[in-house]
Amino acid sequence: MKNVALITGASGGIGLELARIHAQTHGDLVLIARSTSKLEELKKELEAAYGISVLNIPKDLSIPDAGQEVYDQVMEAGIQVDYLINNAGFGDFGNYHETGWEKEEMMINLNILALTQLTKLFGSDMVGRKSGRIMNVSSTAAFQPGPLMAVYYATKHYVQAYSEALYEEWKAYGVSVTALCPGATQSGFQLAADMEDSKLFKGKQLPTSLEVAEFGYKAMMKGEMTAIHGVMNTLLAGSAKFTPKKLLLKVVRKLQEKTQS
Repeated sequence: MKNVALITGASGGIGLELARIHAQTHGDLVLIARSTSKLEELKKELEAAYGISVLNIPKDLSIPDAGQEVYDQVMEAGIQVDYLINNAGFGDFGNYHETGWEKEEMMINLNILALTQLTKLFGSDMVGRKSGRIMNVSSTAAFQPGPLMAVYYATKHYVQAYSEALYEEWKAYGVSVTALCPGATQSGFQLAADMEDSKLFKGKQLPTSLEVAEFGYKAMMKGEMTAIHGVMNTLLAGSAKFTPKKLLLKVVRKLQEKTQS
């Protein structure tokens, strides 16, 4: 396999579109997701359309040490990963004292632990070769706390700070680290987070997963540190640091509350 991109959360949404975009460059793929059937469908589609090779690794990355298992399997197959795209992640919505710990623990494991472990393992190899690109899918949620989604916003703040630190550390070794920050997007995120009726999503004309994926892939290839999708999202992310914290918290909570039926 050559010009290989490893993409997590590849069975739908932004991850699926990123897989298609990379396949169009005739680069090979290692695809990670929980759904074996969806991965197989995508493998058949991309191999037939572009004559590339695709290795599927069905894996639940919310299970601790799943990242190490993925790395071991890739090494056993003798594959060099040139692009690492940590896209997998999910959120949860509700008052913190009412949400379920089991889902939040899985969220922390997926959004933080798996992303960090995969970046450590594959990124260290890239540093050794002095070549490679990494994209961690962060969020506009990274730039402020998020009442009603406290854990999700905190995980994305971690992803953002972690990615920016590695951007500085690894640029001297020829390895770029890009944090992609989408805002609300047409994907399966809102359904998984029980946010269909949130003011952030309901009745809004949102960018598609393809639009966000194309923007992020270009940013990764340019080696950008942070890529915030959309002019309004860029302005809001920038203004967050200058807005009094108590006011910011009230605004974020109001934006995320569910619309009255």
